[in-house]
Amino acid sequence: MNNELSPTVIIIVAAILLTQSIFLFLDARKRNHNYWLWGIVGLIQAPMPTLFYLLFVRKIFRKR
Repeated sequence: MNNELSPTVIIIVAAILLTQSIFLFLDARKRNHNYWLWGIVGLIQAPMPTLFYLLFVRKIFRKR
């Protein structure tokens, strides 16, 4: 069994993490939140930081 990842998979994962990090950084900076924290956390894993950001920081499901 080969345990190595192909270069294509590594490039796709890196692109997803970088895109997520840039989105979190720019949106948090626009909304005056802790943008450096969200940018760095977005580089670690996907998609949990984006979900946490949308649910707890932006509060997309708040009642009116």
